[in-house]
Amino acid sequence: MQLFINAQLILEDKVLDDAYLLENEGRIEAFGVQPVPPSIKAGATTIIDCRSLYLSPGFVDIHTHGSGGYDYMDGSLHAFCEAAKAHLHFGATTILPTTLASSDEDLFRTIDIFKQARCRKEDMPHLSGLHLEGPYFCPEQKGAMESRYLRLPEKEHYMRIVDYADGAIKRWSVAPELPGALEMADTLIPMGIKISAAHTCATYEEMREAFDHGFKHLTHFYSAMSSITRKDGWRVLGVVESGYLIDGLTVEVIADGMHLPPDLLRLIFQCKDHEQICCCTDSMRAAGQGNGPSILGPINGGQTVFVEDGIAKMPDRSCFAGSVATCDRLVRTLIESVGLSMWEAVRSASLLPARFMGLDQETGSIALGKQADLLLFDQNITIQRVFVSGVEVSTTR
Repeated sequence: MQLFINAQLILEDKVLDDAYLLENEGRIEAFGVQPVPPSIKAGATTIIDCRSLYLSPGFVDIHTHGSGGYDYMDGSLHAFCEAAKAHLHFGATTILPTTLASSDEDLFRTIDIFKQARCRKEDMPHLSGLHLEGPYFCPEQKGAMESRYLRLPEKEHYMRIVDYADGAIKRWSVAPELPGALEMADTLIPMGIKISAAHTCATYEEMREAFDHGFKHLTHFYSAMSSITRKDGWRVLGVVESGYLIDGLTVEVIADGMHLPPDLLRLIFQCKDHEQICCCTDSMRAAGQGNGPSILGPINGGQTVFVEDGIAKMPDRSCFAGSVATCDRLVRTLIESVGLSMWEAVRSASLLPARFMGLDQETGSIALGKQADLLLFDQNITIQRVFVSGVEVSTTR
């Protein structure tokens, strides 16, 4: 049993000062305001003095392509595991490794590697499942996706992938307006796969219908999605407006202050129920690395980009080319630029993404019986120590 004392404990709706927490066999067994009850203190085998640091639930990143110089589609178990481990440095204790639109061969290879990686536990975050981003996207909103891999969602194709994955897929991002997309949602959602709208040209009416078929979440809100346009003089609403108008439609924001500038982030949080907003990194391999050249996508055949000013750009600097955000940075931005309190910013990076993916019974908050996925950090969200299911992991970079 590990007893954490002298902590600022971040709960779902407040921060407890001068608090304690007891971990037992990887689970949270007790917590509260000091003094520690004698019966709890007597059972502890290890006492960790938090020295007034914040004791927080681990962050949950439901959309990440890589980190630490590696991409999840690089094609090797070493690269996959190193990318996953790199997230620990910045507080992510649960992640959904994410793919890009690719050849079936590359996708199946990534699925094989994921199955191997999730068996590894030492110094690893929880790998809760794969997030497939594509290949069923609108070409006009493809973003960094390669056009040659985009296609319509045909049942024979996606079921072959699902059968091959054998339960490994937790989430799939799809353009809901494509022929066959609603049938795909009707088929996969009962199988436990969350369907998100992404890289989409849908109108509000199409998004409304998609919501009724189970498209309950928007992938990287504002990025690669339709907004209001004119048709024969009439204003036609798009997916962005749907994010505000459809109650219960949750959104994820890349809260790095770059993809969505601070003023736009503030608008989102002013106009939408905070319970329906979470943050994600959408990070590429350059996350956690310094400035300079990098590669967006797989190491072989990916797009050369340049990292500067806290973001990846195309070589000619004409547009952004990828996120280098980390979870600690997201929380910091929500506090400094949006004005959220510490507990609410942490909630956006932990409990809410866990809830949207159906993981909140196991992780995402400080609650009795949940996994002891814990962080110690200071006022600036500088990560000091990380615990995955109660086991301290290495965060040496």
